[in-house]
Order: sequence, then C-alpha cells, then structure tokens
Amino acid sequence: MAAVMETTPARAVSGRTAAAQGAIRIEDVVKVYDPGGAAVMAVDHCSLDIAAGEICMIVGPSGCGKTTLLNAIAGFHSITSGRIWLDDQLLCGPEKPLADPGSDRVVVFQNGALFPWKTNLDNVAFGPMMQGRMSRKEVYEKARGMMADAGLSGMEHNYPGELSSGLRRRVEIVRALMNDPKVLLFDEPYRALDSLTKSVMHEALLEIYYRNKVTIFFITHDLEEAVFLGHKLVIMTSRPCRPKKVIEVDIAHPRDYGVLTSSRFRQIMDETSEVVHEEARKSFAAGEKEG
Repeated sequence: MAAVMETTPARAVSGRTAAAQGAIRIEDVVKVYDPGGAAVMAVDHCSLDIAAGEICMIVGPSGCGKTTLLNAIAGFHSITSGRIWLDDQLLCGPEKPLADPGSDRVVVFQNGALFPWKTNLDNVAFGPMMQGRMSRKEVYEKARGMMADAGLSGMEHNYPGELSSGLRRRVEIVRALMNDPKVLLFDEPYRALDSLTKSVMHEALLEIYYRNKVTIFFITHDLEEAVFLGHKLVIMTSRPCRPKKVIEVDIAHPRDYGVLTSSRFRQIMDETSEVVHEEARKSFAAGEKEG
C-alpha cells in the first residue's frame, strides 16, 4: 500500500459517518482516591470529546491518571464528580458514580487475557458463546471470518502459547471485536513488544480498524505510536490528569509506515515531544519532592 501524504483531515477520509456509534463525552470529571484520608486527586476537572469512530491517543507522564480515566469509562472505577457519556447516554455522573460494565466498551489489557488452555478460535468465540446471543454455528462462523480478516487463518486450532506475542495481541483484539463493541479501550497494549513487532502490530491494528470503524481510546507512552495511529492526540498534564493540549493529526488515512518520513509527521512529533517533555519534567520534580 502506497503511503498517503495528503494532509486532508482524518475525519473526512476515514469512512466515519454522522450515524456512527461510540462518541464519548467526558464532562468536568474529577477522581479523588481516599477522599476521607489522603485525598489523592488522580483526575482534575477533565473534559474531552471523542468522536464516534475516532482513534484517540492519550499520552502523559507515568502515574498521571490516564488509566484511572480509562477505568472510569470501562466501569472499573467510580468518579468523584462530573459526567461521562456514551452516545448521549449517561455512563456515570452525580447520582451514578460507577458506570455499568458492558459489551459496548471492551478493554484490551497490557498483560493480555487469553485463556491458555483454549484454542485461539475458542478464545475468540468465548464472549458471544457465554452471552448466548447467537447459535454456536453462527458464533464460530463469525469467529473464523474475523480471524481470517485479521490475518490469523491457519491459527484457529493453535493455542495462545504457540503464537508470537504480536499474534497473541491480534487474537485479543479480534476477541474484543467479536462482541461488536462501540469502544475499544487500550492500556499500553504494545508496551512489551520489540520495535519491529510493534510496527507490524500498528499496521495490523489499522487494517482491523478500517474494517470495523470502532472508537478507540488508546493510552501510550510511545509518541511515534501515538502520532502514527491517532486521529486525535491528547496530551495529559502530570497528576492530577487533565488535557493540556489536544492535537488533531491531520494526516490522511489509510496510513502505512511511509508517513513517518513526511514533514507533517515530524512537525507533529516535535510539537508533541515539547509538550510531553514539559509535563514529564513537572512529574519528575514532584516525585523528587514527594520522595
């Protein structure tokens, strides 16, 4: 696939429509841990809009509160105040501080969550089989089709331990998509991969995304990864977390690794690095003081 070098806004070329689902609206969200004791503020009046079908990359210093925000969207952690909406439906707010977990939001964890005793095909089919929304035949037909689309044909009857780390990640993403979610929540899913495997996984993720157009909320510390994948890049402050700068990545989709040599890619990288480095210095200084 040839590199696409135009700077048409990604929103105009990615195939999303006004009817797409998965729009996230975060309104003035605050999260305080142990409010009756240490009162550690993890998220500070955070507001952010993510369009349906958008890849939103979240970067910021370690421990700033990015994962806390992801967990609030997923329904793993409550919020102290504010509201989070999904397609204009309230997930959590003043009267309901903890969102209900649901198949409309699926988390792809950093350390993986495949069942090692099940085949890859059985792993992919597990969610819909447990939900009973489709017949066994329908589930396995869908699972085989999605695995084929993701380049996993011939690996259906292998076990996760027989695959490379990159291919296991791909199986996990396909398994997440089997539930037809509106939103995929990624918490540094490629952190443990070497740079070569990571680059292959980036292109694989985009190929899967172009077929599904699901909204992606993706936390990373890898700035090149953030710019390469994202429609939008949100740089968070050091703790407590709130958006410091939002950058629209105006490099057209579809993308491949040829865009890394474009002048616009380097410009966005420089802009991102400067802001992230400023917050990292603040975080480091705060850590020294606390220590």
